[in-house]
Parts: sequence; structure tokens; C-alpha cells
Amino acid sequence: MPRKGENIYKRRDDRWEARYIKGYKPDGSARYGYCYAKSYREVREKLNAQKAAESYQAGAVQPAAAKRFGVYCEEWLSLSRSRVKESTYVKYETVIQNHILPELGGFRLGALSSILIEQFSRKLFAEELSPRTIRLILIVVHSVIGYIRRQNPSYLPQNIEIVYPKDVKKETRVLTREEQQKLTAYLLSSIDECRFGVLLALITGLRIGEICALRWRDISLDDKTLTVAFTMMRLKDTAENAPQKTKVVLVEPKSGASQRTIPLTDLAVDLCLTRKNRTPDAFVLTGDSERFIEPRTLQNRLHTYTSECGIEGVHFHTLRHTFATRCVEVGFEIKSLSEILGHTGPRFTLERYVHSSMELKRDNMRKLTAIGC
Repeated sequence: MPRKGENIYKRRDDRWEARYIKGYKPDGSARYGYCYAKSYREVREKLNAQKAAESYQAGAVQPAAAKRFGVYCEEWLSLSRSRVKESTYVKYETVIQNHILPELGGFRLGALSSILIEQFSRKLFAEELSPRTIRLILIVVHSVIGYIRRQNPSYLPQNIEIVYPKDVKKETRVLTREEQQKLTAYLLSSIDECRFGVLLALITGLRIGEICALRWRDISLDDKTLTVAFTMMRLKDTAENAPQKTKVVLVEPKSGASQRTIPLTDLAVDLCLTRKNRTPDAFVLTGDSERFIEPRTLQNRLHTYTSECGIEGVHFHTLRHTFATRCVEVGFEIKSLSEILGHTGPRFTLERYVHSSMELKRDNMRKLTAIGC
């Protein structure tokens, strides 16, 4: 198995082998160089020394404008590491390594063009990636191009246009009132830590990572409030010598608006009172300061629960959309709802989270009847 973040492998003959990109063939594909040693540490030192020597040699004989696009992608990624959240950096790294370098990394800067980027975009569509993923990939390409232009505008052709795919809005799954009642009754019939987490999400609208990261210090039963301070996620572990490919981390939510305090209903308070261990440092779901339930586990449990209830097409975010829909149905003021959901503004809430049921539409049409229309 390779060490994380580097092409370093232990061979069958017990030697360590390091592979690195030495250059590019005329067709743009990578040409690799290799180093060998008896230990991981030794081969890594050889790898770094060899890459540094070749980088110096290339810089001495090759003008910056003649370098490959992939060189600047890696430079931009390295600079981004200290500027963005770890989760964002992992996204950028994955996009560059899996998509941009294999297709565009071998091209010299002068060969970049709007047509080349458009062909790249079409290939991404052919791989059946989602428009959202393709958009992220193209945004990274645009950012790297901007990084190059800031160094010297003459390195690139003047006009490189990037056309972003349109977001295709899919019909969002929302539980009907009957489905919500059925699921709630099922969860309450034999409450445990995972059922508790699902039910808490359904009646607060919290995201799955926010539910998993909650500690009892974040909940005030006296004030009947809940504060969202962190979210939990599983990320690729980019550290050297990492024992596993991924790790679970607690990080601040994705935006300032996501850090919020929301009021709890009486049902939510009563639900919290059923939990035995409410020491401040303990996770709300487990009642333990060390043991936690990670998001993918809770998602898998939700799938089990909905299957047993005969409810199809539900993922965890469905609970959040259902909460928002119920709030609208009872006449929630939209700005308050936006703040409770942790959105940056009411417009986003209206566009993404307000799903009008047929029953609500009929109620509104009856209002017209009342005035003779």
C-alpha cells in the first residue's frame, strides 16, 4: 500500500520504491522516474532530493511560460493549504489529482484555450459526473489560471473562456405528514442513541454532521436552546505516515451563519431529558466524551429505519427539508427559519428548502375563494 499523499510503495523484495513525475510525453501523458531504498525514510529523502534537483534544473533551462499546467496546479494547491479549511483542501486535492492533472496537467501554458477547456468539460460529462462536481472542477481550473495570470499575464493566451454547467434542480424528497408520523412513532417505540439522533434531526432541522458533533455543553435545557458550534465529517488523511486513509474530524461549520443558537420545542426538551448521561463534554448521542457516532453510521441506521417503515427514497438531508416544509406549513416567518437552518439569507431558504405541499396549495387557493375569486 502507498503511504498517504505520495507514490511510495513497499515492494515484495522488502525494498521501498518511490515514483514521481519526471516529465511529460508529447501526447501529454506523464513520464515517471523512480527511486529505491531499504527504508521508507531513506527513499523519501531520495525522492525529495531528486525532485528538488530536477525542479532546479528545469527552472534553469525552462522559462516559466513553457512549464506545464500541472506544475502550476500543484503550486496553487500548496499555497491553498494554509488559506482554506482542511475539508476544502481535501476537495481541491482530489479534484486536481483525479481529474485536472490526468487531462490538462501535461499541456504547456501556451496550448491552453477555450476549446481545450470545453473538450475537458465534455469529457467530464461523459464520465457521468454531476453538474455540481463538474462546476467545482472548472472553478479550480479557473482559480489556477488566475494564479498564473497574477504571476505574469503573458504566460497564457489572452482569452480563455470557461462555460460552467447549469445546476439541474431535482425534485427534493420531503416526508409527507403521514410518513413523518409513522417514522416518529417507530423511533419512539424503542429509543436508542441512533434513533434519538434521527428524531432530533427531524424536529430541529440540524445537518447530520451537526447532530453527530453535538455535546451536552451545547444544549441548555433551562433556556430550551441548542447551539451549533461544530460539525463532524470524515476526510482523507493527508498527513505523512497516517495509519488509515481517512479520519473523523470536528470542524467549525461551513459558514458563519451555520454557527447558531436555536430554540427547542417541548418535544425536543423532553427527548433530551430521557438521556441519562448529560455531562458537558459527553457527546449527545452516546453520552460518552470519547465515543461518538459518525455521520455515515447514522445515515446507514436511517436507511434501516425507513426500510422497516416502508418509506422509500429517504436520506438524512430529507429530514432537514421535511423540517423546513413543516415550518412553512404552520406559517413560520421566513427570516427566522433561515437563521434556524443556518443559511446565509432568506433567499437561499426560499429557493432550496421551501417545498409547498398540495395541501398547502389548496389552503392558499381557498383564501382566494374567501374574497370571491
